[in-house]
Amino acid sequence: MMQEFKAFASKGNVVDLAVGVIIGGAFGKIVESLVGDVVMPIVGRIFGGLDFSNYYLPLNGQSTSMTLIEAKKAGGVLAYGSFITVSVNFLILAFIIFQMVRLFNKLKQAEAKSEPAPAPAVTSEDILLLREIRDSLKK
Repeated sequence: MMQEFKAFASKGNVVDLAVGVIIGGAFGKIVESLVGDVVMPIVGRIFGGLDFSNYYLPLNGQSTSMTLIEAKKAGGVLAYGSFITVSVNFLILAFIIFQMVRLFNKLKQAEAKSEPAPAPAVTSEDILLLREIRDSLKK
């Protein structure tokens, strides 16, 4: 079993996947910070100083003047402000990944264009002679 696990873990795809997950997690934190610390304050400022992180609907009769953390301690809440922030986070992350894939595809196409077309295969003399014999027999 250990040999099988070692063979599985040392495959290139598994290692590539692990590296992708680790980099993706770190990249997700960067985007989360970008959204929470840069984008959402600007969006909040545009909409009159709103702080989306504390928007919620109380489900247990809590006061809406409490912060989201205090309201969660007092009972259930529907934290739609957090959902808005996470949605913006997702949209930014999806757009960045789309741009990366788009750039990768353009580079791949440019590389394919720069490679010279393969020369047509040269037909051997034996094949040419056989074709001549075939054609003469048909006549």
